[in-house]
Amino acid sequence: MSELGIPFEEKLVPFGQGPMGNAFRSFSPSGRVPCLHDGDAVVWDSLAIVEYLAEDHPAVWPSHRVARAWARSASAEMHSGFAALRTQCGMICGIRMRLHEIGAPLKADIDRIGELWSEGLDRFGGPFLAGDTFTAVDAFFAPVAFRVQTYGLVLPGPAAAYARRLLALPSMRRWYDASLQESWREEKYEQETLRYGELTEDFRTA
Repeated sequence: MSELGIPFEEKLVPFGQGPMGNAFRSFSPSGRVPCLHDGDAVVWDSLAIVEYLAEDHPAVWPSHRVARAWARSASAEMHSGFAALRTQCGMICGIRMRLHEIGAPLKADIDRIGELWSEGLDRFGGPFLAGDTFTAVDAFFAPVAFRVQTYGLVLPGPAAAYARRLLALPSMRRWYDASLQESWREEKYEQETLRYGELTEDFRTA
């Protein structure tokens, strides 16, 4: 929504405000985020949010049918997969980590991301995954670009360059800068992150 200029108001609720499920259940039926409120409509899943937005904003998905099908498939794969990456490389933007090891499941996830990104860039000409404009598939992989930066994940040349392009987008810079200003910590996730690697740098506010 930020990258495509779709107006919205963001309301931030920290994980630490009470038990996670109960804190988010006040505005999200599933107790999870993100959750979109649009008048009487409440849409509480990222893939459902994207499809809801696409009904009024066609630029959310690629205009070409084949590119759109590929983008939807790749988005769905990200939405439901990459369990090892999610577990071992938590989404903490403002730190840098050196992983203790990259086992087979995590390596398979990293290899698949490199393969998928390289395929999209080659097939549709870039600089984004499904063509020359930012679409929903790029939004779905935006958190992976932050993980590449945080954990120093190694990708093939075209995929690594794509991650750098995502991180340089104005909307991504705003997201990153905002993350550095968050003063709260969720100890559970901080400790989980340290299980898998060594903290080398922390750029977050104290």
